[in-house]
Amino acid sequence: QVQLVESGGGLVQAGGSLRLSCAVSGRTFSTYAMGWFRQAPGKEREVVAAISRSGGITYSADSMEGRFTISRDNAKNTVYLQMNSLKPEDTAVYYCAAGIAPAGEVIRAAAAYRSWGQGTQVTVSS
Repeated sequence: QVQLVESGGGLVQAGGSLRLSCAVSGRTFSTYAMGWFRQAPGKEREVVAAISRSGGITYSADSMEGRFTISRDNAKNTVYLQMNSLKPEDTAVYYCAAGIAPAGEVIRAAAAYRSWGQGTQVTVSS
């Protein structure tokens, strides 16, 4: 079991950028596929982006319109989410998650992830 701790959330004006980080404990970080999800009040949790174990394969949800980029640094046990051109509708709690997947594959479904962070709030003002 790994532990995940998100950071980097906060209040930003529309059009601004934020970079979220998720630090993962343990020596097996590179064996996990990682993902970012978000949940706004009254809405279901939705996938934002996902990345394979090595970082060579990434997925970004179409609804993010190419504004968000996921990356990882296996030497630092950290996964990142770069968010640009933020909109008020991006306001949500953002979660990172770790799951088991074959090399070269990403996980899109929340139910397939084993471990979750506590979340970090992102608020975008208009």
